Amino acid sequence: MSKTAIRRLDARNPGFLAELDALLAFESEADERIDNAVTEILRGVRTTGDAALIEYTRRFDHLDVSDMAALELPKHELQAALASLSSAQRDALVIAAERVRAYHQRQKAESWEYVEADGSRLGQKVTPLDRVGLYVPGGRASYPSSVLMNAIPAKVAGVGELIMVVPTPRGEKNPLVLAAAEITGVDRVFTIGGAQAVAALAYGTQTIPQVDKIVGPGNAFVAEAKRRVFGTVGIDMVAGPSEVLIISDGSGHADWVAMDLFAQAEHDELAQSILLCTDPAFIDAVHEAIDRLLPTMPRLETIAKSLANRGALIHVDSLERACAIANRIAPEHLELAMEKAEDWIDHIRHAGAIFVGHWAVEALGDYCAGPNHVLPTMRSARFSSPLGVYDFQKRTSIVHISEAGAQHLGKIASVLAHGEGLQAHARSAEMRLKV
Repeated sequence: MSKTAIRRLDARNPGFLAELDALLAFESEADERIDNAVTEILRGVRTTGDAALIEYTRRFDHLDVSDMAALELPKHELQAALASLSSAQRDALVIAAERVRAYHQRQKAESWEYVEADGSRLGQKVTPLDRVGLYVPGGRASYPSSVLMNAIPAKVAGVGELIMVVPTPRGEKNPLVLAAAEITGVDRVFTIGGAQAVAALAYGTQTIPQVDKIVGPGNAFVAEAKRRVFGTVGIDMVAGPSEVLIISDGSGHADWVAMDLFAQAEHDELAQSILLCTDPAFIDAVHEAIDRLLPTMPRLETIAKSLANRGALIHVDSLERACAIANRIAPEHLELAMEKAEDWIDHIRHAGAIFVGHWAVEALGDYCAGPNHVLPTMRSARFSSPLGVYDFQKRTSIVHISEAGAQHLGKIASVLAHGEGLQAHARSAEMRLKV
């Protein structure tokens, strides 16, 4: 009998969709403590700038600093961090960066225009953002891969200046994170974090210039701060817990599937790991593998709670049904763990990233496959996309109307403007018309 708690559902049951929707439901509870703290911090940084940053850094990160100079890392420290790595670590970072860069270079949009018969020219000017802020978690939760995935598309887009903020609680610095900043060409690095770092990037201080967009993951305080400053600056997204959905035809290795479920579950207790499979015997094998492998995992408590709270092993009667359910879920990560996985790609409409076949393990996408690992969560893959170069470029319409074009378009605009009751609009267009 299986010891690990995880839901076993059957898509053939009449109440399945209600069970699925209940499983998917996730609403981050409004925490009054977080709300009040973020309000205070945003107000403080907006009002007193550097002084507030120093105060909050002393209070939250336990750093004895008296000025902003102590909170900006010089270039040589990033270079020293890179030099301090083992050859294996350095090679892994460099190769991963090269692969991520090669993929994102294909996303870069270019300006375009076309000329109409009357000589009018219409087009679109594509321009990179001037300045972007990159938030990187610090301390124990240090992710050099996050630096690669956020900094590289920004640099490929041509962003003028990239400012990274990373907390260093009690002075704890992660050399891999700093090395990644050096490899990707981050321009300035400040050792600040939390909502105060988001506020500094959004509003600007005496030392930190205001950015145009803030990207990168963070804790609940960071997420709430990003939500609040949206509109003053752009943000990438307010991400929810990590998700993986695996569709299996019963081929492959049960141990592989179990470990792929673990890989998402170990993020935190709210992460979601779901298997859809057409073979009941394989589902039993996966459950057995979960029981056998879980005790070997260093983060077994987190994994177990995640699987119990939001995980599921679901029997489906066909791969067509599995794909329909996948589209309803719209997962962040989707693994097609099948013998003929390519045949099913076109059945998927909603997913942040699709991993095709038994060898395309999602963990490769997190680090070095090439595509971005910043993906839509909480069913937002129905309407949004992975982070990419396009997130660091803006588009401006170019409207160059010839005299002949104004005669034709002016009459059309006049009719429509009068219909909307906007007479000044109509007169403005009519004044260009030849009598």
